[in-house]
Amino acid sequence: MAGLVNNLLILFLVFQNICLGFRSPLSVFKRYKDTTRSLSSECLGSDRPVISLGLSDFALDIRMPGVTPKQSDTYLCMSVPLPVDDEAYVVDFKPHASMDTIHHMLLFGCNEPSSAENYWDCDEGTCKDKSNILYAWARNAPPTRLPKGVGFRVGGETGGRFFVLQVHYGDISAFRDKHKDCSGVTLHLTHQKQPLIAGMYLMMSVNTVIPPGEKVVDADIACHYKRFPMHLFAYRVHTHRLGKVVSGYRVRNGQWTLIGRQSPQLPQAFYPVEHPVDVNYDDILAARCVFSGEGRTTETRIGGTANDEMCNFYIMYYMEAKHAVSYMTCTQNANPEMFRNIPQEANIPIPVKSDMLKVTHGHHEETKGTDKSSLLQQAKKEEEEILDQDFHIEEAVEWPGLDLKLGQVSGLALDPENNLVIFHRGDHVWDENSFDSKFVYQQRGLGPIEQNTILVLNPSNAKLLHSMGKSLFYLPHGLSIDKNGNYWVTDVALHQVFKLGAHDKEPLLILGVALQPGSDRNHFCQPTDVAVDPITGSIYISDGYCNSRVIQFSPKGLYVMQWGEGTETSLGRARPGQFHIPHSLALIPDFSQLCVADRENGRIQCFKLGTGEFIREIKHKSFGRELFAVSYVPGGFLFAVNGMPYPGEAEPVQGFVMNFSTGEIIDTFIPLRKNFEMPHDVVASEDKTVFVGDVHARAVWKFASIEKVEHRSVKKAGIEVQEIKESETIVEARLKNTPESADHLKKQEKQHLVQQASTGVSFVLITTLLIIPVVVLLAILLFIWWKKTTVYGADGEHKLDSSSGRILGKLRGKGSGGLNLGNFFASHKGYSRKGFDRLSTEGSDQEKDEDDGTDSEEECSAPPPPSAPSSS
Repeated sequence: MAGLVNNLLILFLVFQNICLGFRSPLSVFKRYKDTTRSLSSECLGSDRPVISLGLSDFALDIRMPGVTPKQSDTYLCMSVPLPVDDEAYVVDFKPHASMDTIHHMLLFGCNEPSSAENYWDCDEGTCKDKSNILYAWARNAPPTRLPKGVGFRVGGETGGRFFVLQVHYGDISAFRDKHKDCSGVTLHLTHQKQPLIAGMYLMMSVNTVIPPGEKVVDADIACHYKRFPMHLFAYRVHTHRLGKVVSGYRVRNGQWTLIGRQSPQLPQAFYPVEHPVDVNYDDILAARCVFSGEGRTTETRIGGTANDEMCNFYIMYYMEAKHAVSYMTCTQNANPEMFRNIPQEANIPIPVKSDMLKVTHGHHEETKGTDKSSLLQQAKKEEEEILDQDFHIEEAVEWPGLDLKLGQVSGLALDPENNLVIFHRGDHVWDENSFDSKFVYQQRGLGPIEQNTILVLNPSNAKLLHSMGKSLFYLPHGLSIDKNGNYWVTDVALHQVFKLGAHDKEPLLILGVALQPGSDRNHFCQPTDVAVDPITGSIYISDGYCNSRVIQFSPKGLYVMQWGEGTETSLGRARPGQFHIPHSLALIPDFSQLCVADRENGRIQCFKLGTGEFIREIKHKSFGRELFAVSYVPGGFLFAVNGMPYPGEAEPVQGFVMNFSTGEIIDTFIPLRKNFEMPHDVVASEDKTVFVGDVHARAVWKFASIEKVEHRSVKKAGIEVQEIKESETIVEARLKNTPESADHLKKQEKQHLVQQASTGVSFVLITTLLIIPVVVLLAILLFIWWKKTTVYGADGEHKLDSSSGRILGKLRGKGSGGLNLGNFFASHKGYSRKGFDRLSTEGSDQEKDEDDGTDSEEECSAPPPPSAPSSS
């Protein structure tokens, strides 16, 4: 019997030791003391920077400690220690900032911050040792998403032990009320080992010199890659004021693959690489910065001041954990000759409006007649969007505009107020009797259209705001609107192009000779569309049904040049620059390109503005034989509509959404009410609201962008990223700074605790049930022993003291590290008989007395379960 007792006790002790080794993640944070942060009461919740998200995950809230910058262009830094000693991985970033308050912020990882103060002027530096950029945010950029299974390694033996947040306060007019700023970022960290480790590759020019007045100066960087494979998923560009465009490429066997291209005068956030790019041993990484020295009177060199320049191209990548390198640099040009073959796009500046430029760089010169807040709002509206391809275009079925009584709808446009403008043919139609074999209009006897052919509608409710164009046109076709709100229209019967003021009765400019088709500089033959360059004012006209060319005119209507020729159908596939009805134009100022819907060739051709140089073709089988119209939206989207399929062909008539940079089709759309018959024109706004006009159906449809799912799996660089709904909700609610959100926060925390506690109670109950049989068995043994003592006397009592007495003492809670079942729940930290409160990390740095058994009891309790990912 004694042997059985000993075996049972050994099993019990083993179980207890296992329980003691099963530590709650909250116990990891006991040592964390946030002594470096004296926080404002306006920063709700920022006194609890660590939030448990389950067994192995936690959120770290990094916020400015309630600061009020005293002058514009102030850079302030603050640091937060990693609250754990062992290795962890940053797997997500959630910014908490607004461009109305701050210009940009950067997050660094290092081992020793430059200061131990609550916050400091960043002129003192960010870190004393080497620092790595982990995150960048600017001008309301969305969160940077890491691919699934990828994380930045921190802590442990090799990772940084501190995070340093740098915030640039641009215009401090937002602080006139003396409020305190708590901008920052929340990190989602995990202890789960990530199979792929994220890192940063910095390409940087160190010896570029920009001569004064020089129009174009290239800074080229190239390095041979000599490590294990890495996979690129995000990029960021950086220069100062003279930079026009920065582009990065992987070069393999002479083939240039774009990593990313952006204007450094636009938000300098990390942008997703559009397509997966892998880099293998002996590939070349190449980058080019294009500068202009115009306006400078002295040489400009690479340096750290505002009057110097920089040429940086940052690449976020991931590698297999066993080969991972967290930081790499390239500062040389290993092969200058190869840049002769760099793609032409790398040399084309991306234009940026001057008002956006001021906001981006934090310049605060007073502008006459312009309110600073309105300037910020305008820049916010015009900022370049990062491509978010997780949407779908669907018809807005509640829009009443479909029921309008219209003639043949030939053209659509949006005016500067985003109102919808329709160009239609009233009671005139274009049919087989309209023209003779020489393209001369045959129905002049009908006279001009007596209805107003230009209608301006409210895009939300289709109410008529304004109309014009009565008795001016015979067969309207193309419509576009310039940045000043002037209407540019074409008439295929008149063979003319008109510039009209929005409220003028007479045209401001007429190009072409009325009713006379021709192919010289002064005549058109059924011109189809017009595009006006917002930067230079140059006029581009697609001409047309019987000519196959694009003509450029000066802003005053003087002929400049033309390009294009007819398609030689006998040779099969049309060559670049050949047209078979150039039907629609889309001007892309971001890339200095003009794209043409080459209708009967079923493709889009893009050309360089000013020269007409062919750049590329976009063609898909799903276009079918005809592509009628194309429209561009700033941010990188092309919208297009095709024609009805030929007999025996399967491609349906539909609308397309394309990524301009790659040409790939992102989405297609069709109407729910009525059907497309011959969609003739398409126009889209920056919020991806789309209008399609149909010449045969005599109708206009409105389509809207619909998120695919509320909480979704997005794909970045070809890898699925799962967003976790529950943890984001808790963290986001935790960081709100209004009384209402505080109440909501308490409610959510209580709900979350119940979920955590339920599993914790289950664990404790199971533990209790396992121990009860042992206790019962020991009680039986005690009873037997007591019976024996009544028979055998004191000798047996002595044996009890020497054998099982010590163990019983432990069961009474008097041994070190013992388990006191009677007080297990009542003494558990965070337990309340009124209900389970959320386990708190507040005060967790207070170590318990070594003689107090409750410390080991807490470690034996079950940790909360991980948050379950939302279903997508």
